[in-house]
Amino acid sequence: METGNKAPSPIAWVLGQSGAHRRQYALSVALAVLGVGCSVAPYFVVAQVARALMAGRREAAFYLSRCAVMAAFWLGRVLFHALSTATSHRATFTVLGEIRKRCTEKLSRMPLGAVLAESTGALKNTLIERIDSIETTLAHIVPEFTANLLAPLAILVYIFSVDWRMGLASLLPVPLGMFGYVFMMLGSARFYERTVAATKALNSTAVEYIGGIQVIKVFGKTKSSYDRFVRDAYEAAHSYIDWMRAYILPFTFAMVIMPSTLVSVLPIGGLLVKGGTLSPEDFVTVVILSVGVITPIITCMSYSDDLRTMGTIFGEVRKILDAPEMTRPASGEAPADNSLKLSGVRFSYRDKEVLHGVDLDAPEGSFIALVGPSGSGKSTIARLIASLWDVDAGSVTLGGVDIRDIPQEAYAERIAFVSQDNYLFNMTVRENIRLGKPGATDAEVEEAAKRSGCHEFILGLEHGYDTMVGSSGGHLSGGERQRISIARAMLKAAPIVILDEATAYTDPENEAVIQRSVSKLTEGKTLIVIAHRLSTIVDADRIYVVNDGTIDDSGTHEELLARRGLYEKMWKAHVAARDQGGTGNG
Repeated sequence: METGNKAPSPIAWVLGQSGAHRRQYALSVALAVLGVGCSVAPYFVVAQVARALMAGRREAAFYLSRCAVMAAFWLGRVLFHALSTATSHRATFTVLGEIRKRCTEKLSRMPLGAVLAESTGALKNTLIERIDSIETTLAHIVPEFTANLLAPLAILVYIFSVDWRMGLASLLPVPLGMFGYVFMMLGSARFYERTVAATKALNSTAVEYIGGIQVIKVFGKTKSSYDRFVRDAYEAAHSYIDWMRAYILPFTFAMVIMPSTLVSVLPIGGLLVKGGTLSPEDFVTVVILSVGVITPIITCMSYSDDLRTMGTIFGEVRKILDAPEMTRPASGEAPADNSLKLSGVRFSYRDKEVLHGVDLDAPEGSFIALVGPSGSGKSTIARLIASLWDVDAGSVTLGGVDIRDIPQEAYAERIAFVSQDNYLFNMTVRENIRLGKPGATDAEVEEAAKRSGCHEFILGLEHGYDTMVGSSGGHLSGGERQRISIARAMLKAAPIVILDEATAYTDPENEAVIQRSVSKLTEGKTLIVIAHRLSTIVDADRIYVVNDGTIDDSGTHEELLARRGLYEKMWKAHVAARDQGGTGNG
């Protein structure tokens, strides 16, 4: 018989996330039970008062004391409910923070391709909205649903002890109400999944619309882009509207019928009293207690939507937490040096192989360049070397050790990666540079900025090093962002530097500054450069020509030109473009 790890139920999974906070949830449930008990207890007191009145008891002190007891119970209900809610929320917001932290840490351990496969809006939706949705389960369903479920059961047990026939009469509305509830459950998963998909699409479109607003305005695509946003917003809204419209009648039926115990208790009890088999006192007691069942049942039913959608909500979060990750050991063999070697490397992106048996050798301290047509696989090779992805076959070794056998942190310390689209966080210039070496002093940060040629322009900013760079560094030009990225890499002082078209978005003047910065950054280090301007890599120790996921050729600049292959064609095209640019500027 085949066995496997069965996925836990949503409730079991979410309770498993509570970890060290389970005692707080147990306390919250206990307080909630006490609170619900205090809310139900007055009905027993009222029943006692009714029996006393029917017995002809007239002492004012007796009735005043019962009023005081009921007031105490209602105060107890408010107090215990407040304490229960405060306890559950204190634990829940801590748990949600821990889950969100685990998700973000998980993203850092996942292959880059798996993260990029999800849209920014979809990930934002999961990390924010979906995790926030767990709050209802942990902070409300666990204590309040549990406690309010116990109250009707306790009352029903007592009614059965008074008269079993009245107990059955109290249960008569339940099957009818459950019919509406079950009908409401049918197809709800399909409706909720539609709302999840629609909300993700809306988030993705909103992020894309805001991020691309400059392109939209420049190319006059405002109407078409806005129309797409409106369509997604309409679908997101109507995914909820259609869901509510489909279930409003069965939901109303269930909410009205399920708590309507008096519909059956009053006529059946009246017939029993008339037949002399039930005392009027017991009849009145049952009627009063039946009313006490209504509020807890309605409270339980109010969580029906949350119970139905738990599976989908937790599934979204678990999709991240359970995703395959790049496994690295906690400790491993230390590399002999900082030489890099790719042997028979194959790699697929979204089930399509993009590298087909790549071999590459980068001795320690060497200058290696990767060139080739756009989409040939150069950046993929660089990212595999940077351990942002894992190879499908073959190996990437550092100092003779497979990088998969090196702890991630230890390997990351040896690599400085500067790409054409390096990300700057919405922090100060100083803090963005300091990311290269957390704990670096201000003097070290400024020294790195001076060596990378960006100290002068930073001082020219409104608040100097304390200037906020804006979202993705949007307050700075492309060249300025690039130089800050190089300063960050320079501060890291890693022995291996990977430059992925680091000057792609810069003008000739800034390119010269950046080239000087790069020269200082890479002194005595293993340097791997992806360049679209071939003039910047003519001095490379070895140039690898990448074409369609394979190494087409390799050698020095002179050797490759002499072979009159793809590199020569690229060089001639580069020289022609450079000459035309020079003529145009002259």
